Amino acid sequence: MTSKQPAPNVQEVSFPYPLNEVIDAAREKNADDLVVLDLRNSSAFTDFFVICSGRSQKQVMAIAEGIEARLKVVGTQEVHIEGYRVADWVLIDYFDFVVHIFTPETRNFYSLESLWGSAVRVKL
Repeated sequence: MTSKQPAPNVQEVSFPYPLNEVIDAAREKNADDLVVLDLRNSSAFTDFFVICSGRSQKQVMAIAEGIEARLKVVGTQEVHIEGYRVADWVLIDYFDFVVHIFTPETRNFYSLESLWGSAVRVKL
C-alpha cells in the first residue's frame, strides 16, 4: 500500500535578485530537480532554500562552484559553505537564502522538501 502525499503548494513568488542568478548558474551546470522553497512564513533563519541535485559528486562540486562564481560576479558573497570535502551535500549559506546541492541518494535520505512540507514551492 502506498501513501499518497499531498501535492506541493506551488505559487509564483517574487524573490530577491540573486536567486535568479543561482537558478541560472545551476541550470548551466545541468542541475537536476531544481526546487525553490519560500520559508519566510516557516523559518526564522533564512527566507529561501534552493535545492537541486547533481548526478555525481563531481557534478555536485561543479554546480556549487558555478553558483559561487556567478554570485561573486554580481557582488554577493557567501556567509558559510559546508560539504566540499565529501560532496554528497554541499550547503552554501547566503544568509537570505541557502543553496543545497545533493547527490540523488543523499537528497532522498534527507528529504528536505518533505521536512519543510509547509513551505511554499516557488514556480520556476
